[in-house]
Amino acid sequence: MHHFSYRGGVLHAEGVAVPGIASDVGTPFYCYSTATLTRHLRVFTEALAGLDATVCYAVKANSNIAVIRTLAGLGAGCDVVSGGELQIALKAHVPPEKIVFSGVGKTEAELHLALATGVGQVNVESEAELQTLSAVATGLGKTARIALRVNPEVDAGSLDKISTGRKEDKFGVEWSQVPALYRKARALTGIDPAGVAVHIGSQITSLAPFEAAFRRIRELVLMLRADGFDIRHLDLGGGLGVPYDHASKIAPPSPEDYGALVKRTLGDLGCKFTFEPGRLIVANAGIMVSRVVSIKESTTRRFVIVDAGMNDLVRPAMYGARQEISPVNEARAGAAFGPVDVVGPVCESTDCFAKAYPLAELRAGDLVAFMTAGAYGAVMASSYNTRPLVPEVLVTGEQFAVVRRRPTFSEIVALEQLPPWIE
Repeated sequence: MHHFSYRGGVLHAEGVAVPGIASDVGTPFYCYSTATLTRHLRVFTEALAGLDATVCYAVKANSNIAVIRTLAGLGAGCDVVSGGELQIALKAHVPPEKIVFSGVGKTEAELHLALATGVGQVNVESEAELQTLSAVATGLGKTARIALRVNPEVDAGSLDKISTGRKEDKFGVEWSQVPALYRKARALTGIDPAGVAVHIGSQITSLAPFEAAFRRIRELVLMLRADGFDIRHLDLGGGLGVPYDHASKIAPPSPEDYGALVKRTLGDLGCKFTFEPGRLIVANAGIMVSRVVSIKESTTRRFVIVDAGMNDLVRPAMYGARQEISPVNEARAGAAFGPVDVVGPVCESTDCFAKAYPLAELRAGDLVAFMTAGAYGAVMASSYNTRPLVPEVLVTGEQFAVVRRRPTFSEIVALEQLPPWIE
């Protein structure tokens, strides 16, 4: 469910007409709904009722400070995967003890920042990282509460590029190496091996991979406890999918069913739980709005050329992802829908949002909305072709505000300079 709907034939974000935002900030732009963010976090949290659980929003999905601050105000912590994300979470007033630092390539400087800041948990992914963390913690006179991120060798069944729980994936500690690494962690100074972490991928549309992973984690916890480890925290990551194409017959599991699975498989272990949803919270809370530049006819195709490009929303080009595209002015009753290719202006053939997509007739100047664009949209954008990053707007009720403005050309090139041998 989201809070983008037609009123009087015009798409609204909550109580705000989308054309009014476009007139004020220009196109393309991202627009986020506070009501949808609030609802999604509440539904997910309620599904975990009865568990001692903390929801740590995965910042990588959408790192806008206003979005994070909104979720933090509702009680969410954060899952971060870089020193930059950690600083953004802190700037958004997320309590350090509610921040989990994940990621496969943490540097010594990032680990130092995490411990100096007082993050609640570091998810360790290798023996080398464990050794570095021990040295940093000892030097600071601190004890790092860790969870080893284990690789349960479970295929999430989603896209190959976003699966993280298989033996060949770079993430996590290989299953056969886990017991020995826990013993090494116990022997190191500055390390409290208090937890187990697992995250098998993203956009998962079945509970079966989760159940397989959780049952392996249960076996691991019982084995570690039998070996004298005080395992009291379980970090189950995120990954629950969302519906992108509402014409699809594949419906991801509900948060309620997911929560019931967690309780059934792990709820009796007496652990505190951490969950790291990202896409589930923000995807349907955002749209990207673009304006039609022109219509181009060829002998075999009809192209709708819009002013947004793959640099603004890269998922279709990178993953072959399908985003639902809706005209901002609702198609009239009985309008004919024809197959069109919706493409952007970037100088790449892969700058194509959809092929043979059924849309009612559009004209230059019309607005279209790319739905379910709140996750992995603006956060993955670039200035390729020297195109400025697009603005982000947050809506609440009948109000909206720009929460990241469009940079000027001077700002785009401000970090560049000529070497002394060039006049």
